[in-house]
Amino acid sequence: MSVPAAEHRRRVEWADTDASGIYHNTAVARFVEAAEAELMRGLGLDFAPTAPRVRYEVEFSSPLRFGDEAVTTVQVEQLGRTSLTFGFRVHRGGDGGLAASGRYTVVHVDGYDGGGPAPWPQAWRSALEPS
Repeated sequence: MSVPAAEHRRRVEWADTDASGIYHNTAVARFVEAAEAELMRGLGLDFAPTAPRVRYEVEFSSPLRFGDEAVTTVQVEQLGRTSLTFGFRVHRGGDGGLAASGRYTVVHVDGYDGGGPAPWPQAWRSALEPS
């Protein structure tokens, strides 16, 4: 069974690091969001405006430093009626060492005006469900 997944590669930039020269914890969120955007573009979904994050957890395993390649993978873990949970892993390019991993949950909402949780449209369900 294949689950929807995507990979995004980028260099750790100076702005991604803290005073110690190691990637800042907020950089992981940006890496993951870029991988998620790759996934949604690949599935043909305009996702971001209607799926706010409601839970985010990350475990930091090893440092990434300025100039390192960050290889981030995101995959669908669970699709609910109104929620969707993704898992992610951030590896260091080259040696493949795990830098961070975790999961986050988004909830489908009805439009831009702050509407409450709404069921995923069938076209989205079809794109997001494992094949």
